[in-house]
Amino acid sequence: MLDELDLALINALQMAPRAPWSRLAGPLGVDPATLSRRWARLSRSGCAWVTCVAGPSQVEFGAFALVEVGCAPGMREEVAARLAGDPHALSVEITTGNRDLLLTVGAANLTLMSEYALHRLGNLPGITSTRTHLAQRIHREASRWRFDSLSQDQRRDLESRDARRAEPAISSAEENEVILALAVDGRQPYAQLAETVGKPESTVRRLAAAALGSGRAVLRCEAAHLLAGWRVTATLWLSVPPVDLDVVADGMANMREVRLSCSIVGEANLLATVWLHGLNELSRFEAQLAARFPAIRILDRTVTLRWVKRMGRLLDAEGRSIGYVPMDMRVPVPR
Repeated sequence: MLDELDLALINALQMAPRAPWSRLAGPLGVDPATLSRRWARLSRSGCAWVTCVAGPSQVEFGAFALVEVGCAPGMREEVAARLAGDPHALSVEITTGNRDLLLTVGAANLTLMSEYALHRLGNLPGITSTRTHLAQRIHREASRWRFDSLSQDQRRDLESRDARRAEPAISSAEENEVILALAVDGRQPYAQLAETVGKPESTVRRLAAAALGSGRAVLRCEAAHLLAGWRVTATLWLSVPPVDLDVVADGMANMREVRLSCSIVGEANLLATVWLHGLNELSRFEAQLAARFPAIRILDRTVTLRWVKRMGRLLDAEGRSIGYVPMDMRVPVPR
């Protein structure tokens, strides 16, 4: 398990992913050298990492979907492992309920998304069925989700002073290079980043500032969830009257447990992913949801048995990072 300082440090980096150790030292009450050593141990062991992903605004220009996958008997783990190697399969979960796997799929456009759903998933041995839920809007994504390991005063000291400017524009090819490099290690120094992408440091700083400042990309600090005490991931398929959808989705996005709130196309028009400390909390969360938003109908829910991959990171059974697959959603779909 992770100790209290581990959890506090991860919580701080969720709020300020590239902050220098000197900035975190005061709120955490620990000297910068100790924080640096502690982070080196956490990242080296795969217990925590900072990555970079496309921001919610990019859904408008590309395609984002949650895909339910049914597998032939005995093939679930093999299929999950093969799909985890695909750049477009951003996340792969082995789940309970009416599906064997739940994929988070990203593509640069609807044509690539169609190719992935129809040809990659349609032709892969071991897959017996798929059901694709295209996203219309992401109301909350996991870069905004936080551990509960810091006091209110500590959180106030770490709040970002640089508000994102939502700019409806697609990331350029140059920005995409920098985003992909930051996805490997979101805390790497700019000099190292410049060497990775083969551009001057001043150019890399400008591109990173533009992508992150506009919200076209977001940094997020992730951790081995089981070691951090977040033992349950649940996904809920919800139905909301269209006239209430945005209000409910935005309101649900402010609930403590919600990591993803996403309006989708289908009978279920809203999907939520929540992290919980235990399975007994799921019914309590559903009751709170129904009380707060009476218009919601819960059509289905699933619990994740194992994360195989989360936003590009290959994970072991306890959620540690053991590898990385670049999340380049512009590359051709594998056949």
